[in-house]
Amino acid sequence: MAKRIRRPFWPYAAVAVLVVVADQLTKAWAESSLAGGAMRPLLGHALYLKLVYNPGTALSLGSNSTLLISIIAIAAVVVLPFAAVRTRGLTRASVALIWAGAAGNLIDRLTNTPGVLRGEVVDFIGYGSWFVGNVADIALVLGVVMLVISAFTEGSHE
Repeated sequence: MAKRIRRPFWPYAAVAVLVVVADQLTKAWAESSLAGGAMRPLLGHALYLKLVYNPGTALSLGSNSTLLISIIAIAAVVVLPFAAVRTRGLTRASVALIWAGAAGNLIDRLTNTPGVLRGEVVDFIGYGSWFVGNVADIALVLGVVMLVISAFTEGSHE
């Protein structure tokens, strides 16, 4: 049986922090450059930029549950690092991205109006008529997809 190589945790943490920084910088850019609500097409109506403030989750679900969403995000931001250090490979990378997405949107919920734990998330990347999201949302989706893939690939080597 081959010996497993222990990989350091810090590269995953560094990527997660970089994703949060990128998320916050792009949201600041969106608020300063996209004010006024006009749509800026990138690929017609399929991909565009438009500033939107979202009290809910993806697809604006849970718009009346911002406090609950914030509490769940706090739990994720606190618990996921403990889970990440107990994993490896693709699973660890996916958990790091999910943490980064949760942290990026939690910062908005803590700092934006209408107030702490009730703040609206800054969204600005439009995907057709589906939804408008941000860098944190991209990290969350990518992390979940990677987690599903890792469940089928890494688990089969045990």
